[in-house]
Amino acid sequence: MIAARATAALIAGFARAITAVRGIWQGVAPVPDQRIYYANHASHGDFVLVWTVLPRALRRRTRPVAGADYWQASRLRRFIGRDVFNAVLIDRDPASRRADPVAQMGNALASGGSLILFPEGTRNTGSQRLLPFKSGLFHLAAQNPGIDLVPVWIENLNRVMPKGAHVPVPLICTVTFGAPLRLDGEDKTTFLSRAEAALIALAPPERP
Repeated sequence: MIAARATAALIAGFARAITAVRGIWQGVAPVPDQRIYYANHASHGDFVLVWTVLPRALRRRTRPVAGADYWQASRLRRFIGRDVFNAVLIDRDPASRRADPVAQMGNALASGGSLILFPEGTRNTGSQRLLPFKSGLFHLAAQNPGIDLVPVWIENLNRVMPKGAHVPVPLICTVTFGAPLRLDGEDKTTFLSRAEAALIALAPPERP
């Protein structure tokens, strides 16, 4: 769809203009392999920044996993989430949920796509570097043993668009991609701890 492609280009251009974002490939290369990119989550714009720094060939096959409640809240958000980014929209309310989120993500992988997901499950607006990971990352790794999981640290976007802000503050951001990992016979707790550690290892030193 022409409108969707044009909007995608505008969003990427706007993200670069506001954040001067650059991708740092540290221990992994931007090759067109199927992957699960998992990142820290502090802003609704997180997946936009990850998607923006991917090479164009990778963008076309990479689908963000996002909350349906947010991206279906208005006609514009529905257009951006569904038509521009082809997002896998997850109902985050267990009471109203009709589809298994892991099955939804698995179906996207089965169709040949890559994923951008946020295993914390919600935006982290506190002082800790990461919230505890939800179990979905473990189940995806177990069900898709041939697909690499790539940790991605997004730096500074929470200061560009803090929760409740309507106007972004121009600041330089980075998106750092780390060495891939796969499930190696561990139980859920051990694997998630290793995945968390791999992600935190990409973060810059904490400010005093």
